[in-house]
Amino acid sequence: MADEAKAKGNAAFSAGRFDEAIAHFTTAIELSPTNHVLFSNRSAAYASLGRFADALSDALKTVELKPDWSKGYSRLGAANVGLGSFNDAIAAYKKGLELDPNNEALKSGLADAEASAARSRAPPPGSSPFGNIFSGPDLWVKLAADPTTRGYLQQPDFLKMLQEVQKNPNNLNMYLADQRMMQVLGVLLNVKMKAPTDEMERDFPGTEPAVKKDQPESAKKEPEPEPEPMDVSDEEREKKARKLEAQKEKEAGNAAYKKKDFETAIQHYTRALELDDEDISFLTNRAAVYMEMGKYEDCITDCDKAVERGRELRSDFKMIARALTRKGTSLVKLAKCSKDYDIAIETFQKALTEHRNPDTLKRLNEAERAKKDLEQQEYYDPNIADEEREKGNEYFKQQKYPEAIKHYTEALRRNPKDPRVYSNRAACYTKLGALPEGLKDAEKCIELDPTFSKGYTRKGAIQFFMKEYDKALETYQEGLKHDPNNQELMDGVRRCVEQINRTNRGDMSPEELKERQAKAMQDPEIQNILSDPIMRQVLVDFQENPKSAQDHLKNPQVMHKIQKLVSAGIVQMR
Repeated sequence: MADEAKAKGNAAFSAGRFDEAIAHFTTAIELSPTNHVLFSNRSAAYASLGRFADALSDALKTVELKPDWSKGYSRLGAANVGLGSFNDAIAAYKKGLELDPNNEALKSGLADAEASAARSRAPPPGSSPFGNIFSGPDLWVKLAADPTTRGYLQQPDFLKMLQEVQKNPNNLNMYLADQRMMQVLGVLLNVKMKAPTDEMERDFPGTEPAVKKDQPESAKKEPEPEPEPMDVSDEEREKKARKLEAQKEKEAGNAAYKKKDFETAIQHYTRALELDDEDISFLTNRAAVYMEMGKYEDCITDCDKAVERGRELRSDFKMIARALTRKGTSLVKLAKCSKDYDIAIETFQKALTEHRNPDTLKRLNEAERAKKDLEQQEYYDPNIADEEREKGNEYFKQQKYPEAIKHYTEALRRNPKDPRVYSNRAACYTKLGALPEGLKDAEKCIELDPTFSKGYTRKGAIQFFMKEYDKALETYQEGLKHDPNNQELMDGVRRCVEQINRTNRGDMSPEELKERQAKAMQDPEIQNILSDPIMRQVLVDFQENPKSAQDHLKNPQVMHKIQKLVSAGIVQMR
């Protein structure tokens, strides 16, 4: 059933119906939640719709399930490129190339990601190289503290000019002709700027040339009077001092936090907030302390204040994301008691819209998983599970296998630890020819109860139908260790031995032998045996040096591998 849904998803994807493809892949994942290919396909569908956050989540699941599969890293790289996380994309593509160095798709993706990363680091065309120095709260303090620029702060036209540059740094190029702006640049860059002299022309476009010495006195300009020096106001001086004191309090709080002296840390962060309410890191740090102390409500309150104040101050989006992540973490702690993970999940999602942080994404996934586990626990009811199992049994007797599967699946939702239901559903899948799904259920049955004979008979029967006689034989023999007198297991052993002996005697038709060998060549264990240099030499000796071949058979490991090849129809013993 999972393969059928996957096939439908692939067809919809090829036709460009990506929403439909996602629906089919989701159905397949529900039926086969450990199939990495399904998550990979759905990641590609999400990426095609521009839903890169969902694509990233599925790509991460893909590499978690199959870390040695290069295509998973291709999906991971593509999702990160879509989110603008170019460094993460580059790392993903490089990891994929370590696994598959000749993969052209990974090479192409890496080249695109590196080019995008380079473009993202490059300044926009025509932007001013000095634009970023006009941002930040220290601008006015520096200008007021320097005697060459403090007087400009009383000039309305200068203030308007400076505000225009702050709004749009590219406007700086419009005002470089103004000597006041050059003085400001000198102060902000900590560089001494020379005023133009009578002997040279000004270096900046749009200014009048200096008057030459041989010009008449009447043509010479009178120098403009220097502005009156303006002292830094007591208010500005006090504000600067308070900011410095606040930073000292923060450092003291950090030191106390590292020592796990939480009460002292809170005192320092609180004092820092009283001195300077324009730095939200004091709030987020105090929130972290509250969280360590288990005071989750206080942590949430501080995080809310940090987000609100941060938006007012237009703080760095990473700081706001940090506050939201800490709030979400505290909400998860509270959800363990309240059983309500929805608010925490929503908070983490908001944090990710501010900044795509891997730690936040991890916490979101953990919260979603905890919610799912909680829902499973609340849904757990062994009595209803038994009722559903009995309904499934009735439909099985009526040979209505899809209906039986429906009730068995509901029984497992109600009680996922009942091996009998996995055994029964495996029998349904076998009847429907869905052998991979049946095999998975049989293996789960054995995992839950290794002594349950039915698990081995189900698994052995499926392997027998798949013509994997050597594997079926091992399964039946393993079951007999737990239940030596089980007639069904003994009959399974007999059937497997008969089939293996047919191969040994060469009684199989050429078509049967060809089919058997083709299937065996897909088995990783057979592939490893045939690629082993020692085993290749053993096989050569069987053909050319029978005496040496007999010596090889004295080695138990070699004998076991030869028996594998014989059972698979690759080698015939005569």
